[in-house]
Amino acid sequence: MAKSESESYRQAGVDITAGYRAVELMRSHIARTMTAGAFGGVGGFGGMFELDTAGMQRPVLVSGTDGVGTKLKLAFLLDQHDTIGIDCVAMCVNDVVCCGAKPLFFLDYIACGKNEPERIAAIVSGVAEGCVQAGAALIGGETAEMPGFYAADEYDLAGFAVGIADRSRLLDPSSVRPGDVILALPSSGVHSNGFSLVRHVFDLPRELGLYQDELGMPLGEALLTPTRIYVKPLLALIEQVSVKAAAHITGGGFYENIPRSLPAGLSARIARSAVRIPPIFGLIAAAGNIPERDMFNTFNMGVGMSVIVSRSDAEQALAVLHAAGEDAYLLGEIVDGGEGVVLC
Repeated sequence: MAKSESESYRQAGVDITAGYRAVELMRSHIARTMTAGAFGGVGGFGGMFELDTAGMQRPVLVSGTDGVGTKLKLAFLLDQHDTIGIDCVAMCVNDVVCCGAKPLFFLDYIACGKNEPERIAAIVSGVAEGCVQAGAALIGGETAEMPGFYAADEYDLAGFAVGIADRSRLLDPSSVRPGDVILALPSSGVHSNGFSLVRHVFDLPRELGLYQDELGMPLGEALLTPTRIYVKPLLALIEQVSVKAAAHITGGGFYENIPRSLPAGLSARIARSAVRIPPIFGLIAAAGNIPERDMFNTFNMGVGMSVIVSRSDAEQALAVLHAAGEDAYLLGEIVDGGEGVVLC
């Protein structure tokens, strides 16, 4: 194959050879994610995946796409790039599994001001780790070097996931009834939402390195903690218990996301005392003098995923989740009236 190289393009700010070097560095990370359906290798014009629909009457593909948002600014400030890819995968696969679907594969998109191969490989190592946690194959992606559009030391990261489920096994919020219970799956912290507010209330970058007794670590380390991926515990739960609905608690917090798992005319009643709120949210609220209502309408407040089951299934559901490594607990119940969340 002829060597592909352009000195003119390099002088304009785009180094083609750096892209090739980045691909070589990320190959070992991508290899970790390969599952039975993935084939074709890296470098083709499309990522390929052989679909296995055995045992399914009406297979449905479920897709989700998202980015990391302004949490990336903290990765830039801390010069730490090997976990932010987990966030990108999590934001997509956690949405897909909320429908009851098993993620199959993932593709990422990295746009940067300057292609530094080692940094790109570090980003992809995080994407690969997220895919391993989700049981999804990383079958493709794109790295775009865009000088003059992004600063040389900055980048954006987004991706999308595709999953599959038998139509009869998709979660159905219309089946939710008054008296059903809401279970909480704890978050690892702020996850990947609300960082525009986080950056507004803290003095960054000065405070990032300050050790916080309440957190047991520096502020920056706590904020950069990657989003938890709930795919395997939730799929295990769906296999053993009749799960009615689930909600990934992202931007908009409780008030925006939990209602998405409810039919019209019902509300989620949650006791404020039931919510296990990690210390990081207290620090954010204090730093910005943020009202509690705004906190619950911006952040996950320690609940990364909520799940709705019949009250009669609650004990078994908690046991399954605990066996899967989730410290799940009873968060609230479904009640008649309204369309949203009642925090009391």
